[in-house]
Amino acid sequence: MNFLTIGHRGVMGLEPENTLRSFVAAQQGGLDVIELDLHLSKDGALVVMHDADVDRTTDGTGPIAEKTLAELRSLDAGHGERVPVFEEVLDSVRSPLQAEIKDVAAARALAEVMHRRDLVSRVEVSSFHDEAIAEIARLVPGVRTALIGSRFGPDIVDRAVEVGSATVCLNIRRLTLEVVEHARKADLKIIGWVVNTQEHLRLVRALELDGATTDYPEIKRTGRFTA
Repeated sequence: MNFLTIGHRGVMGLEPENTLRSFVAAQQGGLDVIELDLHLSKDGALVVMHDADVDRTTDGTGPIAEKTLAELRSLDAGHGERVPVFEEVLDSVRSPLQAEIKDVAAARALAEVMHRRDLVSRVEVSSFHDEAIAEIARLVPGVRTALIGSRFGPDIVDRAVEVGSATVCLNIRRLTLEVVEHARKADLKIIGWVVNTQEHLRLVRALELDGATTDYPEIKRTGRFTA
């Protein structure tokens, strides 16, 4: 089985999340895919950050949507790192990317970059929001998409099929055999998140998932030997 290891916001267990430093570390750690999050700045830049505001991960305060790119650039995102834009990540690492979008507006901005830089083969787009997945699929024919679920039942599979996703990314702490079996019947790939312990890695293997999102590159090495 081709088991994928996905670096969560880079390697956020070791480096400041969603920074170029974290993404480079993920690539150097040998992770197969790098996951990141996208929001739009006030002036329409596609910036890389998880939360809708800057409070938790920078020395600033307030919503991303109310700040220009220049204002966001002035913030410290950890260890002197700056808030990157998506295009900088594309240029800083060679790894395949999984880009999480939060809404339809971000889907439209991402679609423009994907067309301009021919990213269909390199970038998979993920979201908790069905409408965002549907929009990117409409705008970028052939794009690979993944529907994310935190609190979910078997209906997550039906929703993924409805929006054309080939993959579901599911909270490992809530994943059940029933959901796994339903996903397999629908020919969906299943990624478990966030997998940071041997216990969760054993569960991933026992359920025969297709991959794991992790905060630590060590999962890449230990995953090879875990039955």
